[in-house]
Amino acid sequence: MFEDSMMESGGKIKTKAQYWMLVSSFFWFAILATMILIPLLYPEALPKNSLTASLTAPPPPPPPPPPPPPPAAVVKPVKMVSEIDAGLHAPTKIPKDIKMIKEDAAPPPPSSMGVAGMSGMAGGAPGGIMGGMPGGSGSGPAITVAKPKPTGPARISGGVMAGSILNRVQPTYPPIAKAAHVGGTVVLHAIISKTGTIEKLEAISGPDMLKGAALDAVRQWRYKPYLLNGEPTDVDTTITVNFNLNGS
Repeated sequence: MFEDSMMESGGKIKTKAQYWMLVSSFFWFAILATMILIPLLYPEALPKNSLTASLTAPPPPPPPPPPPPPPAAVVKPVKMVSEIDAGLHAPTKIPKDIKMIKEDAAPPPPSSMGVAGMSGMAGGAPGGIMGGMPGGSGSGPAITVAKPKPTGPARISGGVMAGSILNRVQPTYPPIAKAAHVGGTVVLHAIISKTGTIEKLEAISGPDMLKGAALDAVRQWRYKPYLLNGEPTDVDTTITVNFNLNGS
């Protein structure tokens, strides 16, 4: 032994140490492999608390409560009454004798009665209808029909009112319009009163240079009162005034 430790032993000690190293490495590798394979082959050997904590999911929330059922409609029973219960029964047998009921005749009308208002005729009763018939003696109040009153001025054409002019004033031709050789027709809208005077007057169309002269002249015109149902009334009409350069 002392010789082996102090001197070279010719490779004896070195060979044994290699064998022991291989054996010990294989032994520890087998132990490590066994420790790894046992949990894989037998998972029930692992702690249950750790598996439960890692694999168990939290429970789902409870479902919402179902909605309440709708209120049931109250159905009221309707009592049906048949015709038999109402008192309509078919006859059980046909009677042999049927009694006839005779009614008394109506009394004849009195001879003095006649048609109302037919006084003077056969059977006529005086004073029946107001006024009776021609030749009768019936008398009643006279019926008068009220004439309709106009609600506004009567719409009359300018040609009709032109024949009712009593006083016509000719318009003066404006010098500025004559110098500018402006002529034409001016149309005016007029309201004529019951007495024939001009109450309202306005220009509708025509040259602007001639409207003022036409208004000043027509305001002085006078008309005969226009009669409607025998009474004078206001008139709504149009008046035409002509300005002619050649005739001035």
